[in-house]
Amino acid sequence: MIALAVALALQSTTAFVDGQFDPIAELIAQNAPEAREASAPAPTGCRGQYEQGALIICRFEPGTRLDLGESVAVADAQGFAVLGIPRNAPEEMLFEMSTVNVVNSTNQIDETQILFIAQREYNLQHVDGVPQTTVTPAPSTLPRRQREYAQKQAAFNSVWDGQGFLDGFISPAEGITTGVYGSARVYNNGHEGSPHWGLDWANEVGTPVYAPAGGLVTLAEPDMYYEGGLIFIDHGQGLVSAFLHLSGVEVSEGDIVEQGQLIGAMGAGGRATGSHLDWRVKLRNQFYVDPQSLLDLDLSELR
Repeated sequence: MIALAVALALQSTTAFVDGQFDPIAELIAQNAPEAREASAPAPTGCRGQYEQGALIICRFEPGTRLDLGESVAVADAQGFAVLGIPRNAPEEMLFEMSTVNVVNSTNQIDETQILFIAQREYNLQHVDGVPQTTVTPAPSTLPRRQREYAQKQAAFNSVWDGQGFLDGFISPAEGITTGVYGSARVYNNGHEGSPHWGLDWANEVGTPVYAPAGGLVTLAEPDMYYEGGLIFIDHGQGLVSAFLHLSGVEVSEGDIVEQGQLIGAMGAGGRATGSHLDWRVKLRNQFYVDPQSLLDLDLSELR
């Protein structure tokens, strides 16, 4: 009888078999991916897709602490908080809301929820024709690379108190999409590099590059070893956009830019095979999120 019930349940898409309630079918239905999403809705105060690499923006009471795996944020004076989901996040993640007890500086957990994270498949991309000096750098370049690494880390650690992310995000340039977030890369037919963390558009040298959202410029350099012309913009709460391989830099460190403002020009400097823009987005210098997830955000109901 048990074997028969299991077989019937596996064939059924509901909790009823031949008009009778079947508890085994109900259990299977509850654990199906589509049913689990329905039974565990996303937090009502948050917007974004719950999938690997996504950006999530929430609005709760000011000072609310939000924990989503390794991504932790405290809602600002208007209640906004920025969270992210890493590239290789597990299928289930714990989401916690808590308030801070100002008397003893402890957190009181107000709500706990399991979120189900859509898993993605990442392609392997072969990229040939990259300048070999940027794939296997000469030892003599080490001091420069170390100096530039420290400079980039300092810029990534910026936490601007503005709210440029509330503008929503627009594409920073026009062109043909040649690279996407998360794909593993093999350079010059043999050297396996780290995953590609950005979104690439190819176009002619000099193609204008615009700020996808407002923010604070934390780095603006015309010639970096790996990136060529490079600009960082903090859109608020440490959500930092990086724009790589530029042929021109039209802003300076410390500038406040508006959405749609010209910031630079597309180029082919650094580790590049041709003229293109590589747009990357890093959250509080912890991990990169998919820029496409920023373009897909609809924050109208949060503002």
